[in-house]
Amino acid sequence: MQKKVLALHDLSGFGRSSLVPIIAVLSAGGHQCVPLPTAVFSTHTAIPNWVTTDLTHAMQGTIDQYDALGLRFEAVYAGFLSSAAQIDCVRAAAERLKMPDGVMLVDPVMGDNGKVYGTYTSEMCRRMRELCAIADIITPNTTEAAILLDYDPRSKPRSAEAALDWMQALRARYGAQIVLTGLDFEEGRVGSGCLSEKGSMLSLHRRIDRYYPGTGDLFASVMLGALLNDQSLADACDRAGVFVRDCIAYTAAQQTDPMHGVQFEKLLYQIVLQPEQTEKIKEPVI
Repeated sequence: MQKKVLALHDLSGFGRSSLVPIIAVLSAGGHQCVPLPTAVFSTHTAIPNWVTTDLTHAMQGTIDQYDALGLRFEAVYAGFLSSAAQIDCVRAAAERLKMPDGVMLVDPVMGDNGKVYGTYTSEMCRRMRELCAIADIITPNTTEAAILLDYDPRSKPRSAEAALDWMQALRARYGAQIVLTGLDFEEGRVGSGCLSEKGSMLSLHRRIDRYYPGTGDLFASVMLGALLNDQSLADACDRAGVFVRDCIAYTAAQQTDPMHGVQFEKLLYQIVLQPEQTEKIKEPVI
């Protein structure tokens, strides 16, 4: 059976972030991505003069309709939220629409590069901790992990041992499987770490000296798609890191404006179901 993902994120029209890559990646992985937009932006917020419409008023009605239809999802995946009230909507979606053995993934989008996003209030940061406490998997970058642990947002792990300490602290506080992104303590390498009941792993790849918005959304959606295709958390994180690296390398070679995001479209073939999986698909009887 095809798996369904309820994706609660913003929709940024230009810039290749949030729901744009998420829908594409999950679909390429063979899953049905059902978007539930939290807000609509003309561009991602790193591009000046963006305009936005908050969709909090529509979220609860959508959840009610899906519940009445009997829709249930193998994964509920939450990212950027535009108001504290939306945290209640995400909680309701997880409680009412996630299958009993489904996965709740929270990407606690609050900041990056040592700074809290201007759209995030102290109340929203506080309440994001509540959401992480009911998640099965959380995927903070180092800035967001610092916020979740009440550290200075400018701090980050400076060694493999420190990265493990941070992941253990997050797991102890929130009880979820941990994926910590944005690790860069090794010269010329960058990547992620993961921690679950099966152990921990670091996945570091060659650094490409470019910064593109939206790579966190790309990483988390590749990882989730791989998990839903029965890969382990460690393998899913490694695959996501390789895909993001390849997208950055390809985009850097095109010399496009970094604010336009990574050109993931021509590399989506890497996400398509593996041959051993496609062999199991039989032609439908009509």
